[in-house]
Amino acid sequence: MVYYLGMGTRGAATRERLVDGARELIETHGYSGTGLNQILAVSGAPRGSLYFHFPGGKDELVAAALERAGEEVAALLRTLSEESADLAEYVRRLVGVFAARTEESGFAKGCPLATTALDVAAVNDRVHAVCRRVYASWQAVLADRLAAEGWSPREAEADAWSALSLIEGALLLARATRSTEPLDRAREAAVRLLVRN
Repeated sequence: MVYYLGMGTRGAATRERLVDGARELIETHGYSGTGLNQILAVSGAPRGSLYFHFPGGKDELVAAALERAGEEVAALLRTLSEESADLAEYVRRLVGVFAARTEESGFAKGCPLATTALDVAAVNDRVHAVCRRVYASWQAVLADRLAAEGWSPREAEADAWSALSLIEGALLLARATRSTEPLDRAREAAVRLLVRN
């Protein structure tokens, strides 16, 4: 019994390494720029384990990596919301986390979904469905905070999408220009959008 439990634990660890490796690569290189051999090399997982854990192949593995990234960002959004006394602090801290992460990566990383979403979401239904669901989950967290601040449900939904669009666009521009200036500007624009006097 212990033997099988141990095998299950090792199997789960291998699966996690595959997901983490895929996530790392697709964020910087996108779907098309990431091959299964690269994922295996980064994860250190044996080739046979890839199709054991992900019988749907690359699409299934990429979907799992995007879901994981999405959950982590949603958790960050919730944590920062709980820790921030007001909306201005919330927005500034959120953009600050992404700016620091992008700069520390040498502008190789931005949004963990964007590179893959831009690469194949329009033509890959599985990736499209995950990206749509994850972005909607982030928007919902922002909308919940706005609703708690007194926005109507309609305003909260619209302004949360607007703020998310500002940040996503700024992350793309930061990578393209190798500068945090787009994020600095987006941060203050988002504060102006969301902070009501």
